[in-house]
Amino acid sequence: MKRLNKIIFQLAAALLACTLPASAAAPKKVIFDTDPGTDDALALMLALNSPELDLRAITVVPGNVTASQGLENALRMVSLANRCDIPVAAGAQHPLFQKLITAEFWHGKNGLGNIELPASKCQVASHFGPDLIIQMVHAAPHEITLVPVGPLTNIALAVLKDPSIVPLVKEVILMGGSIAGGNVNASAEANIYNDPEAAQIVFQAGWPLTMVGLDVGDKTLFSKKYLDQLSQTHGPVNDFIHGVGKYLVDLSAQFGSSGSPMYDPLAVGVAIDATLVKAPEMHVDVETRGEFTRGETVANRHGMIERNVVHGDRYVIEGIDKVAPNAKVCVDVDADRFLQLFVSRIKGK
Repeated sequence: MKRLNKIIFQLAAALLACTLPASAAAPKKVIFDTDPGTDDALALMLALNSPELDLRAITVVPGNVTASQGLENALRMVSLANRCDIPVAAGAQHPLFQKLITAEFWHGKNGLGNIELPASKCQVASHFGPDLIIQMVHAAPHEITLVPVGPLTNIALAVLKDPSIVPLVKEVILMGGSIAGGNVNASAEANIYNDPEAAQIVFQAGWPLTMVGLDVGDKTLFSKKYLDQLSQTHGPVNDFIHGVGKYLVDLSAQFGSSGSPMYDPLAVGVAIDATLVKAPEMHVDVETRGEFTRGETVANRHGMIERNVVHGDRYVIEGIDKVAPNAKVCVDVDADRFLQLFVSRIKGK
């Protein structure tokens, strides 16, 4: 009878585990790779205040600002949130093969909408960012989710140094790219444009990857409606994010938009709840050579290409070859549900 009771108990426990909501599951272990500008700040604070995520490390890459400014921004934000337990590591100082392009034009002189945070109480980690990624992935195989929201230099360097991490990473959820035009120019999104070679390495590595691109981020406008909700509560993080949000809303208004796209925060949102987006599988390549298309993410929506074979003085199409998908590409989002999630996590913090 005791054995029977034990079996019944085990079956009941297993059934209960299967029916628990996602929020009751163990938090997802995340390494957040960032070039701390304004929307990175929103993304970081969302990650820090979401119980679904266990933020294990922050690695800094140059992009929106220089590597040194980005590191300082990350340290000050982690200190503001009283999370000096999270290692913050310096990473690459420049893209793999081109000069760095910084974006103070969009993010303010210091990258944080010109909001000056108190000096950090936290110390920079001793590890080089890509090395820290490698170490943590090996320490927790099949458990780490990488969430890069800047140029992909650090992630590419980690793969180049230790390709064995690829099958050990649980998933990659990145902010970057677009399948509907760019923001740097007609074709390229800023994160990918800032290091196309690194992006191609990351997209072709062979791990589960979700691309949260410019085009889907454009549907998540943080408007005065959401800003006003944040103004009703206060706290160090709440007030900081309200200030950054106001900077972004005011900046967007100068360009005729009613709100600011939540590019980087949406990548964190997808890590929290993948049902926020629609993301069909596609094969994505990154253009690294085109005169007008360098940095473009080229998605094969149909999963096939024509096979052209030489016959004398011409090519003849002899069939169709399938192309295996290498990414889930976000094409739509439940914008209001995501934005309400964001506000609810920041209010009063």
